[in-house]
Amino acid sequence: MKTGAYDYVPIERVRWGKTAAEAAMSEAERLGAQRIFTVASKTLARKTDAIAGIRAALGSRDAGLFDECREHTPLDSVIACADAARAAEPDLILTVGGGTPIDTVKIVQLCLTHDIRSVDALLSFAGKTTSQSSAVRQIIVPTTLSGGEYSTFAGGTDLARKTKDMYHGPDLCGRVVILDPAIALHTPEWLWLSTAIRALDHAVEGYCSPGTNALVQSTALHAMKLFSSSLRQTKKDSGNLDARQNSQMAVWLAATSLGRVSMGASHGIGYLLGTMYGVPHGYTSCVMLPAVLRWNEPVTGALQKDIASALEMPGGSASIAVTALLEELGLPHRLGDVGVDADQIPAIAERAARHPVVKANPRPIRGANDVAEILTLAL
Repeated sequence: MKTGAYDYVPIERVRWGKTAAEAAMSEAERLGAQRIFTVASKTLARKTDAIAGIRAALGSRDAGLFDECREHTPLDSVIACADAARAAEPDLILTVGGGTPIDTVKIVQLCLTHDIRSVDALLSFAGKTTSQSSAVRQIIVPTTLSGGEYSTFAGGTDLARKTKDMYHGPDLCGRVVILDPAIALHTPEWLWLSTAIRALDHAVEGYCSPGTNALVQSTALHAMKLFSSSLRQTKKDSGNLDARQNSQMAVWLAATSLGRVSMGASHGIGYLLGTMYGVPHGYTSCVMLPAVLRWNEPVTGALQKDIASALEMPGGSASIAVTALLEELGLPHRLGDVGVDADQIPAIAERAARHPVVKANPRPIRGANDVAEILTLAL
């Protein structure tokens, strides 16, 4: 008999069907928040009226805005955001945007809770788990599909070491998640679709994880089915809000695996492609997931049949099914498509072979040569 446990993240509710402004104001009233500090992507804040509309709806509760988050969450940007939040004295943070502002605010929660004011001080928390509850929490309006709003960890980049470290806390997820497909119409198509593949990667690697369970597998499989249909619909009609909402629902389902079962080589190698070569997170899954599925097939072949069926290729190969979806969506699926060539494989393989997420791959990876095999399949 198997043994195990599943810890739920402390999300109070997921909301949908209302605009971000309406839902944010409603949640502020429900939670009794009086000073709400908004953290948003620069594009949304400066090139659309979305953030101004939300802040106007908050009225006297609006305590300011930070819109200087940077891709891959460099720690100096986190400290700058924490300084701005500390000065605003909020009782709630409203985060609107994709993985960059979401991860930034997660680490900001640690900074505010532990009075962290420098990069060096923040680095002392890297890779550790604190049990202390956050002094200030966040509600999140995601505008991409990577799923960070549902997890209690975040990645932050130390520019000096060119390394992304993980930061953990018991309540770094959103206290509330607000799903508004309309605000996501501002998200560039490539970013919306590629971050969906990141979430699909959560579902696939969660489904195949050696430590998986019935909850993760059932939600992951339905997430795959929703992604397969909704992403194709969005590609045909970018204004289809029902399809976008279904993709958001798929992210919610896929997130049951985040931090609860081990991911594998697609995620682990992807982290390094991001930190070493600046490949966007969504694109790392686009180029690595098909190759990792192909390499893992001797061990996860039976499970991969389920994945292929969920992606509308019954009886086919999961690797080919993912590639077919990527091609239909116009997304890259080769390392060369994202600026990584064969000459860079040895350096990536050497670092990836030591990465704990890569080591958790369902087909054991015994060294750099195995990683190089996977990377070669992705060329």
